[in-house]
Amino acid sequence: MMTSLLDQLYKALPVIAQTTGGFATVTDSGGRRLRTVDSSGREESQYDGQVYRLALDAMEKQMPVFGSSQLIGEAYAWALPIGEYVLSCSNVERVERDKNLLDALAKALPLVARVAGGEAVLFDEMGRRIKSVDYMGNDKETFIGKVSRAAQVAMEKQTPVIGESISVPGAMAVRIPIAKNYGFGFNNEVVVSQKHKLVEEMKKSQYARYDFNDIIERSENMQQCKNMAQYVAKSISSVLIYGETGTGKEMFAQAIHNASDRRAKPFIAINCSALPKSLIESNLFGYSDGAFTGAKKGGKPGIFESADHGTVFLDEISEMDMDLQVKLLRVIQEREVTRIGNTKPVPIDVRIICATNKNLRKMVEENTFREDLFYRINVVELKVPPLRNRLDDIPVLTNYFIKKYSMVLGKYIVDVSSQVLELFQSYSWPGNVRELQNCIESALNMASVDDSVLLVTHLPSQFHSRDAAPPINGRMIGLNLRDALKEAEKHIIATVLETEKNNRNRAARRLGISTTTLWRRMRELDMFQD
Repeated sequence: MMTSLLDQLYKALPVIAQTTGGFATVTDSGGRRLRTVDSSGREESQYDGQVYRLALDAMEKQMPVFGSSQLIGEAYAWALPIGEYVLSCSNVERVERDKNLLDALAKALPLVARVAGGEAVLFDEMGRRIKSVDYMGNDKETFIGKVSRAAQVAMEKQTPVIGESISVPGAMAVRIPIAKNYGFGFNNEVVVSQKHKLVEEMKKSQYARYDFNDIIERSENMQQCKNMAQYVAKSISSVLIYGETGTGKEMFAQAIHNASDRRAKPFIAINCSALPKSLIESNLFGYSDGAFTGAKKGGKPGIFESADHGTVFLDEISEMDMDLQVKLLRVIQEREVTRIGNTKPVPIDVRIICATNKNLRKMVEENTFREDLFYRINVVELKVPPLRNRLDDIPVLTNYFIKKYSMVLGKYIVDVSSQVLELFQSYSWPGNVRELQNCIESALNMASVDDSVLLVTHLPSQFHSRDAAPPINGRMIGLNLRDALKEAEKHIIATVLETEKNNRNRAARRLGISTTTLWRRMRELDMFQD
């Protein structure tokens, strides 16, 4: 009777093993393996005589038990006592196959990422990233352990999820479940980003990217500047934009072009300080065939010809050579341009916008800039205020750049501390908005992926010395940052007033603020004598 039962159990082993996707075993009452087969029905005799603890436990308890496989810890097994024998089965082969497939996918991720042109990832049953590589095949540890909602949905529904990328417009992301406990995904964000960048670079020389909506402001003086620029945009008159480095002069020039009737025509910019005289001349006016050694066969039109019916933006006009100033004056007066090496003028219709960070009136007085050219380009004068004179704009600009670089750098900064804003509003910002932008980018590089608030400790080195209370008038003030900044400002104003013999107009100019602002700050700091 028992022999018949054992024979029946032996016959059942291949069917059970194949169904479960692993090994099926019959043991005696002591848990010793009598026969083991794999999912293909092949006998695994090397396990004969080994004690299977799960089967022994089932025999002792005289009830079915469930637990981990003795061969592979990640696999599950069950054991069922039947008379003097125990029938057991595990899913070790299925687990082994899944593990091998997972390892193969992990090795293939760099290839997938490179072909897709983006990031490739592996995730677990919860949608948590367990491995990630970039399009160059380099491991990315930044988001390991982070849950992707798309991956989570794919694993819950056990179906691929395809949709648009949340970080790069136009990019696509795919999440595919491979087994119950893992899946993989990829996107083409890098390829799409590179295409966007290429398009932008191609547009940069002949098209204006910015409009007035891109100029962020809240301060009254910046609003006045923006309103004036919007008002003159419809005109055809030349505009001269004054502003320190980094204030956004070219952004204003592009916005004026895009708000004008010329917006469908080229916007071409050239930096007069970035190129030598010979290159600027050939770029501005063009040249004829054989005009000079290395000249392109057939010649080449200059910026003025290429921008016909559009706008030419001459940045750093103060750096233009005096000889070129004469030629530029003729172009503006005659509305025609003559290529180098030719005598035939070409009629043009362009609007000229110039920008400078220097005082052109003073340069005219010093005979370093032509007076007649100055009056030709200075039909409309637009002065862009420095960042230190638009303190109300600092919080909104800070938040704008935080959002921008949080997305770019993969950080989750959503707020900025009051201490940081106080430091920003007391800093002189010699590099203006461009310096603030670089400062935020630097700070976000220093923040960890777990940080949600921008702190003073994240800021670049020029702000670190402001953390501690400085000595004011030979004494140490308290550690309250707000009080420290007020005391420091009070000390600076008092020192400048003393140097300028209490002349508030000269002191205000030296401090880079208006006389009204100086008076207001002195009143707020209680600096007036009774």
